[in-house]
Amino acid sequence: MRLTDRIPYQAIVDRPKLRLPDDKRLAVWVILNVEEWQIERPMPRTVLPPPMGQPLLPDVPNWSWHEYGMRSGFWRQHKALTERGIPTTLAINGNVCRSYPRVAQAGLEAGWEFMGHGFVQGPMHKLEDQDKAIADAVATITEFTGTAPRSWESPGLTETEETLDLLRKHGIEYVADWVIDDLPETISTPHGAITTVPYTVEVNDISVHALQHHRSEEFLVRGRDQFDRLYQEGAENARVMSISIHPYITGVPHRIKYLEALLDHVLSHDGVALMTASEIGDWYTSEMIRVSGEARL
Repeated sequence: MRLTDRIPYQAIVDRPKLRLPDDKRLAVWVILNVEEWQIERPMPRTVLPPPMGQPLLPDVPNWSWHEYGMRSGFWRQHKALTERGIPTTLAINGNVCRSYPRVAQAGLEAGWEFMGHGFVQGPMHKLEDQDKAIADAVATITEFTGTAPRSWESPGLTETEETLDLLRKHGIEYVADWVIDDLPETISTPHGAITTVPYTVEVNDISVHALQHHRSEEFLVRGRDQFDRLYQEGAENARVMSISIHPYITGVPHRIKYLEALLDHVLSHDGVALMTASEIGDWYTSEMIRVSGEARL
């Protein structure tokens, strides 16, 4: 079966009417991505081009770009989220629990959901043993938190044809890689159903700043416009919005106030359900049972 055949087309206008908790209009989830970039390897992305066009290792400036986020940027974002009491999904490379335990501990103490995000940062296609890498990520997060992760976001949203099956095999129920709709979708695997949770490649600080090179305020402008339209549509049927952030992008001094302003805009609306990835997945599963009797496969 082709990978796309596993998730048949559905028009949003044909989806059943779903009710969010307390009759809210819009579920919003914030994803804070924390990663391990290994200085011995080529960087997952760069802010500076290599001298004379020749990549060099170790890549100190581009590794440092990310490292700044883990040392300084993360803590600005942590403060912005915890002071506002926003439930947060921490998309974490499993080995961050070992390489940056101070960061992982802060997320644990804040009560954030730990979402698997690979073991170290790198595409799923480049793994020598994808099954082992997923198992290692799940085991490391479980050991650190005492709870097995239920949700997953692949590094760079990369998947091979076997990724979904392997994720479900290792207990993952919800996956953020499929950026295809404003409501979750269910995909069958040999190990049971796995459900997509709406994610974003546009209200994502990587796209806005690292790729499209917009001014600092663009994250606020784009996020606010996205929120306002989904909030309006949520009057007719539930919608889900994600806000994806990285410590080395919106955690820097010249951008943090725009992230804070976007969070405040979201909080200023009564019809918002602030949720984590697994909370959205659980809600969707129960709602589909309620409206159609559809159970997880």
